[in-house]
Parts: sequence; C-alpha cells; structure tokens
Amino acid sequence: MGAFTESGRHRVAVLVRHGLLPMELGIVHRIFGQARSAAGERLYEVVTCAVEPGEVRTDVDFTINVAHGPEALAEADTVVVPASHEDYDPEDGRLPAPLAAALGRIRPGTRVASICTGAFVLAVAGLLDGRRATTHWRSTEDFRRLFPAVRVDPDVLYTEDGNVLTSAGVASGIDLCLHMVRSDHGAAVANEVARSTVVPPHREGGQAQFIRRPVPERQFATTARARAWALEQLHRPLSLRELAARESMSVRTFTRRFREEAGVSPLQWLTQQRIERARHLLEETDLSVDRVAADAGFGTAASLRQHLQVALGVSPSQYRSTFRGPEAGPQAGSELDAKAGATAAVRAAG
Repeated sequence: MGAFTESGRHRVAVLVRHGLLPMELGIVHRIFGQARSAAGERLYEVVTCAVEPGEVRTDVDFTINVAHGPEALAEADTVVVPASHEDYDPEDGRLPAPLAAALGRIRPGTRVASICTGAFVLAVAGLLDGRRATTHWRSTEDFRRLFPAVRVDPDVLYTEDGNVLTSAGVASGIDLCLHMVRSDHGAAVANEVARSTVVPPHREGGQAQFIRRPVPERQFATTARARAWALEQLHRPLSLRELAARESMSVRTFTRRFREEAGVSPLQWLTQQRIERARHLLEETDLSVDRVAADAGFGTAASLRQHLQVALGVSPSQYRSTFRGPEAGPQAGSELDAKAGATAAVRAAG
C-alpha cells in the first residue's frame, strides 16, 4: 500500500510545503494519531508528504525531512493542506506545475481539508468554487477579493461543505481535526482525543471573538458564569432575561457582551450545547429519543429531529445507529423518529 502499511485504518496524508508552520503539522498527527477504538486500536494512519521528498523549510530555525512524495496523496482517504506562502502566488491565479500535479493525484471523493491560509491553495486549485469556506481573519478580505466564486465565512472556526473543509487560524486546525474525528467515529472518541490533548472537545463561537477590538479599560464583566449555569440547566427552557440576570446585566448588554466573548448569540450557543448534549446521550445511553430530547432541552422528539437534521443531516435514530450500531435496539427511538429516519440519509463525512 505504499506509504500506508496497515490496512483497515482511515488514511490521512498531510501535504507540507516550504514555509510550513510546524505546529500545524503537529496538530494533524496529534489529533488523528491519538484516536483509538473502544478496544484501543488506532483508527487512523497519518503520513507526511511533499511535492518532492526531502528537506522542507519551516517558518522557524529548523527544517523537517519528508520521506514521502505526492504518491501518498493518491492513497489517502483524507488530505490535509497546512498553511504556507512560499510556493504559490494567488495573484496570478495559478499553482506551480509540480504542486498542481500533486493535487491532481487526489482521488475523486477524497476528503480534503485546509488549515489557516492553506485554503488559498484549495481555492487556486478550484476546489472551493461555489463552496462555503474560511481562512485566517487577517486574510479573509484578500481571500474574498481573489476568489469571488467562494462563499467566504469570516466568523467561524471551520467550515464543511461536502467533502471539502477549511479552518481559520492555526489553532482552529485542532477544532477542524476533532470535528473530522467526531464525524468519523462519534463524540466519545473525539472527546477522549481532546481530553488526552488537554483541549476543549468543542470550542464555542467563531474566530470573530479573536479579532482585536477597542475595549474600555474598566470593562471587567463577562458572561462566563451565565454560560456555566446554563450548561446545568439545558433540560429546561432558558430565556435571555434569566441568563442576563445571572450576570446582573440588561438583556441588551448581556447579548452584546455574550456575542463578543462567544462569537455567537446566546440562543445560537444554547442550541449548539443542546445538540452536543443530545449527541452524547444518543451515543452513551439507551434512553429513548423522547427522553434524550427532553434531557437536552429540545422538549419533543420532533424538535430534536429537526435540529439534528439541520446540524448533522441525520435523524436521532440514524445518528445512534451510526455510532452505536444496530444493537442499540428499537427502544432507543420513538415511533415518530423511526418513521422519519427511514427517509433521511446519513451525511457523508468525506
């Protein structure tokens, strides 16, 4: 199998180029390399490749030696393209011939992802045309100007549009890789990887929260206590007025401060947290879908099904079957969900 010697594992190839940020390469190896099955078996094989094997310069005072060439891309199930600025010029709309040829080795249907300004490579190659994408917030205006066919979202940590994914700044590569692990193997596996890496399994909000803004010198109040309290109250309806009261703020001030800190509105944040709670319950318990919906704060199975369909493209019963297998049993879903689940299709991860 060439660069990949062990069968049965998802194959990830990281295409590095001169000017590599070493942290971005480390992120991919760390997150995918730590993913294990319930039996402790590795779930991914990760290999580093370059347009030409050999020494690759980084943006610091050391180089890396890459043993594999572009042939590894033809064998990959997922290709990750970290950032570099040295080997392409988006202004002329073309990739160097060797890089274009390397990307041409990627098989149709392969999942392709970028970290930070690696999105420029995917865009120049035409892989992002008509798709939603993001990149580092400092580069989004240039990105939008150079690639008008791409639907740029400057406020998120990562995007997924079909089998093509992009992420924002360097550390959002962690969020992106955890998302791919979660999509492939469920929240339990991704959470364990996050725990061993000592990072949150799912960060709140988007990169808007990292953009520098003028802040009054004496502004110390935050919404952290309200968020922590809300996580303990997800099972019941929560109003903006209640959340604001936890911080002794007006609803208007609380909403503005919340968005500045979390990158999303309070109601968007609550929905995100409820979806994560529902995913955990579907994977880790035998509770009925009606009970999962109630415990996660969606109230009814119909509401949970609607939100899960929008967020993940699947019904609760299908999600449970995908990540727990058919042994979860028919008691795990309600009659209403079973009817809907028969007609929905599980979203392809790549």
